[in-house]
Order: sequence, then C-alpha cells, then structure tokens
Amino acid sequence: MRPGPVLAQSAPLLPDPDDARDLLRRELEDPVYDAAEPTLLDRAAKVVGDFFAQLLDPDLSGAWGPAAAVVATVVVVAVLGAALLIRGRPRSSARSRRTGTELFGADERRSAAMLRADAAAAAARGDWDAAIALRFRALARGLAERAIVEPSPGTTAQAFARAAAVAFPASAPELARAATTFDDVRYLRRPGTRELYQESARLDDALVRTRPAAAEVVR
Repeated sequence: MRPGPVLAQSAPLLPDPDDARDLLRRELEDPVYDAAEPTLLDRAAKVVGDFFAQLLDPDLSGAWGPAAAVVATVVVVAVLGAALLIRGRPRSSARSRRTGTELFGADERRSAAMLRADAAAAAARGDWDAAIALRFRALARGLAERAIVEPSPGTTAQAFARAAAVAFPASAPELARAATTFDDVRYLRRPGTRELYQESARLDDALVRTRPAAAEVVR
C-alpha cells in the first residue's frame, strides 16, 4: 500500500500591521491594566516624597539638603501660625471691646467676675451703696460678655433693663427694680440696704443660669 501524501506543515499566520494594532489596543483595554495604573493620590505622594528626599539628600552640595528642609519646615510653621493669629484676632478684639467700654457713665474695664468679687467685698464691709452699684454693673457686663445685651456708650440703667427684659422676659420686673435701685444709690444718693443688694445679687445669679430668649444691642 502506497503511503499517502505528506501534507506540508502550514506556516504560522502573521497579522498585518493593522491587525497588530487592533490586537494591541484590545489587549490594553483589559481592566487589569487600569488597576495597575497609579492613582492621582499615588502620583502626588510620589512627588512629595521625591521633593523631601531631594531636600534630605546628603549628596547635595554642602549642607544645603538638611538646611533646605529646616527652612521649609520653619516657613510652613510660620504660615500656619500667622493664619491662626489672623483668624483669632477679630474674636479677641470683639471681646476686648465688650469688656473695655463705658458702662453707665463710667469707664469700666473690669470683667463681670471681677465686678462680682468687688461687690461681695463691698457688701462684706457694709458698703451697700457700692455693693449694689457694682453688682448691677456686674450683671450688665456679664450679659455683654455673653453677647446677649451690649450697652452702647451713654446707655442708662433703665434702657439697659428694658433691653435685658426682651432677652429675659420672665425677669422684667426684677430688672426694672434693679435698675431703679442702681439709679437711687448712684445718682439720688438714697442709702442702699442689705436686702436691696441681695435682690440684685439673686437676679444676677439667676440670669447667669438662664438661657436668653433673644439678643439685644442697646443704642
């Protein structure tokens, strides 16, 4: 029996240039390549890392590498400190204005806590006129520090009491009496008493613990 013809081995098919480009494009579109790409955060971190690595590179001429790092750190700290100071300054200035302005015809720069302490000291020595006046000033300064009622220069005790009554309507009668008592001992020279001082002190203590209904700026 004669052997069959031997088939020639076919040569491998080679893609033409256009097919090769299509194959390469389809291969690169595989999602696995996207996952391997560095993210934007990765690239940013690399840039920052390279920057500091160059700053700290001991092969740089002289001591410029470490010196540059120190300078960069100082600059960053200075900028952050300046930003904090600038942001904090308006708030501090506003508080200074509230605690350093005229109060009922006098240049009163004491805080509410200081005025309360001075009022208690005056009461301890029996100086009821001073104790009453100081405690009413403490009440007014305390509301100003809380930005509830802020008396303007020239504000009278009665005007303050009316504005405070808007913020604390339940205490309106007590505020009116306290303002009248302040005017009596301050301007009319009527003698103060322990009872009148205690009324002002109780009112001040009560307002410290009370949430206001509104805030008022007295003109």
